[in-house]
Amino acid sequence: MRNYTTETEPAPVVSPWVDELLPGLIDFRRDLHAHPELSFKEFRTTDKLVERLEAAGLKPRRLEETGLTVDVGEGPIATALRGDIDALPIIEETGLPFASKNHGVTHACGHDVHTTAMLGIALTLQRMHKNNPLGGTVRIIFQPAEETMPGGALSCIEQGVLEGVPRILALHCDPRINVGQIGTRIGAITSASDTIKIELSGRGGHTSRPHLTEDLVFALAQIAVNVPAVLSRRVDVRSGVSVVWGQISAGSAPNAIPGSGYMAGTMRCLDRDAWHSAGELLDDVVRQVAAPYGVDVHLEHTRGVPPVVNSEHETALIEASARAELGENAVVLTPQSMGGEDFAWFLADLPGAMMRLGTHTPGGEEYDLHRGDFIVDERALGYAIRVLTAAALRTIRDLEQ
Repeated sequence: MRNYTTETEPAPVVSPWVDELLPGLIDFRRDLHAHPELSFKEFRTTDKLVERLEAAGLKPRRLEETGLTVDVGEGPIATALRGDIDALPIIEETGLPFASKNHGVTHACGHDVHTTAMLGIALTLQRMHKNNPLGGTVRIIFQPAEETMPGGALSCIEQGVLEGVPRILALHCDPRINVGQIGTRIGAITSASDTIKIELSGRGGHTSRPHLTEDLVFALAQIAVNVPAVLSRRVDVRSGVSVVWGQISAGSAPNAIPGSGYMAGTMRCLDRDAWHSAGELLDDVVRQVAAPYGVDVHLEHTRGVPPVVNSEHETALIEASARAELGENAVVLTPQSMGGEDFAWFLADLPGAMMRLGTHTPGGEEYDLHRGDFIVDERALGYAIRVLTAAALRTIRDLEQ
């Protein structure tokens, strides 16, 4: 296995192959941005991708409902590359001339960039293959429904997209990193993420006589405070277990204890093993905290996704490709995110890595993901194609040795 951490030999120069395609790819990305589609409803997006890939002489395979895969090259599969294609239920506030035409839906997480980057990689590799056979195959996965839990990756895996695949690589836009750079990290780069929904019910009454009620408002408050505290003492602190509540609601009058209440939040964790143990523990802790107050507890705990854990070899592969294509200062260390990402399911049985793609214009306005005003520096698209095409070519080269 090649040691990419010490590699000094020159890599193939991808830029000339990409530059000619970029204007059309930018137009394609803007069209996707103007027509965003929610999870498992990416019908137009899928059709547009199939149309472009078939026009290049490729044979994409549609997945059930939405999404597709396409193999480029010939011979054994050297690597898979994955891009997610769905949008978010957010109102766009960018004011861009190609802003969303689907009110209430927007590409606020950069999946239009991810999708177009994967299309660009497929087209670039196909042009290279026609010029000189690649000697290996790259499988590109256009995955639907990343923004749902537990994610569309599981559906893709069930449909056999990983058959014969030795490794898998991916990217994600990062507005904290300057355009022209990528962020990498060995080990966990994202967090596990679960959703918790709790409904309490009990005998209500007047606030002057709480002892005659099952005071579920007080019980909600105790769960909100004590469940995170208990977990912090029952799970290894190095795993970073975090329970945060986003919703708490009960009652309609200041002098009446209600008969029902609701709270919801997330549990996040930086470690895969701790995620499993904390998830099993959480349900018991909620019920134990609520028990003294006599309330009935209905708990809905939805297991989400484990952390994305980057393997050392594949991370080094991406880093070497980025430095060769973009320069020695192209790679920065990225902090571990507390966000969830269903690319983790692909890494359950395969080595692989996800890179962070810098989308921030140096000196420009700062944006964040999942916001209606999120804007990317479109130069990032070309950089993404160059880095991951170069990485794919390196894996093909490894097949020949």
